Amino acid sequence: MNRNQIEGNWEQIKGKVQSQWGKLTDDDLQVIEGDRKQLSGRLQERYGKAQDEADREIDEWLGR
Repeated sequence: MNRNQIEGNWEQIKGKVQSQWGKLTDDDLQVIEGDRKQLSGRLQERYGKAQDEADREIDEWLGR
């Protein structure tokens, strides 16, 4: 899944995102709206991750 697929299918995949990263709230998901950069930022904020770590997690998740 690439970035365009995330943005275009956000309503369908946000449940999967919340399953993967349970600390993300409904408000977080509303702000993210399929934007990979926003997702990375929220992961950094909620989980205390470095940017490269959050980006790597997203890449791994997208590769599934």
